[in-house]
Amino acid sequence: MTETTTTAIRASDEYAARLAEFSDHYADIQRRRAALDGEEARLLARSAAYADAFADTVVPAAFPPAERRALSRRSTCAAMAMATRTSERTVQRATNDAEALVNDAPSVLDALEAARISARHAKTITDQLCDVPTEGRAAFLAKVLPVAEQTTDAELRRRARVLRERLHPDSITTRAKRSEADRRVEFEPAADGMAWVHLFTTAPIAQGIIERIEAAAAESRSAGDTRTCAQLQADALAALALTGVTPDDIMTSPVLPHPIEVQDHIKPTVQITVPALSLAGVSDAPATLDGYGPIDPETAARIAVNAPSFTRILVQPETGAILSVGRNQYRVPADLQRAVRLRDGTCRAPGCGRRARACDLDHSVAWEDGGTTDVGNLACLCRHHHRMKHLPGWNLDHGPGGVLEWTTPDGKHHRTEPDPAPF
Repeated sequence: MTETTTTAIRASDEYAARLAEFSDHYADIQRRRAALDGEEARLLARSAAYADAFADTVVPAAFPPAERRALSRRSTCAAMAMATRTSERTVQRATNDAEALVNDAPSVLDALEAARISARHAKTITDQLCDVPTEGRAAFLAKVLPVAEQTTDAELRRRARVLRERLHPDSITTRAKRSEADRRVEFEPAADGMAWVHLFTTAPIAQGIIERIEAAAAESRSAGDTRTCAQLQADALAALALTGVTPDDIMTSPVLPHPIEVQDHIKPTVQITVPALSLAGVSDAPATLDGYGPIDPETAARIAVNAPSFTRILVQPETGAILSVGRNQYRVPADLQRAVRLRDGTCRAPGCGRRARACDLDHSVAWEDGGTTDVGNLACLCRHHHRMKHLPGWNLDHGPGGVLEWTTPDGKHHRTEPDPAPF
């Protein structure tokens, strides 16, 4: 055997040994993670049970029983969310998933804690299980769990849908009508002035939308448009939504409008904060689109000019400071409302991102307790956190500069500050 061959064999053996070490270690991490995920599920389910049990104790009797239970649960989730810098919605969803796992699928939880499946497998099963009536669940779990222990999560999702369809006691027609009630549109900000719009609707409507924008894009492309197919389809959908341009319309004008042209048709009532120097064209500082964040000044200027329904707010370019506009009355005047909402941007509870314009203006020190109606005693709180602030164990102190100090029922302290002007 030559020296080169011997060296190659040794290198191959070393590679195999290292690879075994990595794969074994990775598998061990996954096993430990699965056990922790199971432990977390039991903890969250237990916290929900305690919230229900103590609802009549921690929530004033003025609320109806169902509302007391809901407020107690949300208060519990809020405290855990703030303690871990997690959004409340994330904790609420995790709690709902945990209850489904612990209460409706204990065999799946056992498999998770034994690391025979992962948390992703468990979530796939409970997602499919949630719409299966009680009488069909045992049969579904008996069939799907062995699949989960032998396949990837992607393969499990495919096979679980087939099993659910085969074992579900309700017809697909009945379920389709029930699911149709959940149709909705969601907005998701992205980076660099972009965003996603998600539409959840029936499959035929979704397919019809795709076919229409593909047809419009193909017509524009055949007319010599150099935009990519993806760009043309995105622009076709924007044109359909904002200008009413349809594939039939492009028979006379086959080239789709550019996004800049489509933008001129925007008419909603939203708020843009624009640095004065940027609006004058002598600065490149970004503007702020309410509910999204920074956008480039050129786009902001175009919208401000072409869409008169937008509210333009000019701020001091050096500091972005808002002067106090306090009034000696309970009802908050319009100019003071605008100042507080502009300062806060969102709900001021830790981790909450609800836009300020959709929030209540809360007197941090209640009016009946001597609180004043001014920028130093007002803060934006969404309706949920406004109500939660008054539950036993919650406390809010309003400091200089709009700084809020929160205390949760478990004795932890959290601080929120207004975001500085983005320019």
